[in-house]
Amino acid sequence: MALGTCTPLQRQQWQDQEDAWLRDTVRRHGWAVQYAAGAPPFAYTVGLWSLGHPELLVYGLDLQASAWVLNQFGDKIRDGERFGPGRPLRLTGWSHRLQLFPFHDGDDPPVLGSAQRYYDRDAGDPVPALQLFWDDAGGRFPWDDGYDLPGGLQPAPRPHTPG
Repeated sequence: MALGTCTPLQRQQWQDQEDAWLRDTVRRHGWAVQYAAGAPPFAYTVGLWSLGHPELLVYGLDLQASAWVLNQFGDKIRDGERFGPGRPLRLTGWSHRLQLFPFHDGDDPPVLGSAQRYYDRDAGDPVPALQLFWDDAGGRFPWDDGYDLPGGLQPAPRPHTPG
């Protein structure tokens, strides 16, 4: 059943089940990965902020690749590593380079909806997050000339702009 066709009670029951799964997963593993199969697809972590690190978000990958990338970072963060904006980096076992940028989740509804609910945050004070960008086969990022993946696959970074 699509959430748009749910009654308010069904929607609340679905959200309660999702939130219970999320709390249990974060308790057992330190974080969870949420995936949205939209256009473009995206995935993000919930729980890294409790480990003293911004949550992570990646667009344009399938479920398996998204989970692998985010879990690789999660393992490193749980072991004490910290990541932030800056120079490109690599993960062992993946051919792409990555760059991180601040991501401000001020939308309503939020992009990182489960994370905002988990931490009881809202658009006015969203949970800190970093967006991961991955390069194409030629080593180019979406902002580089000659980038050869579809436009919009990795939306531009969304830093906080005080209003």
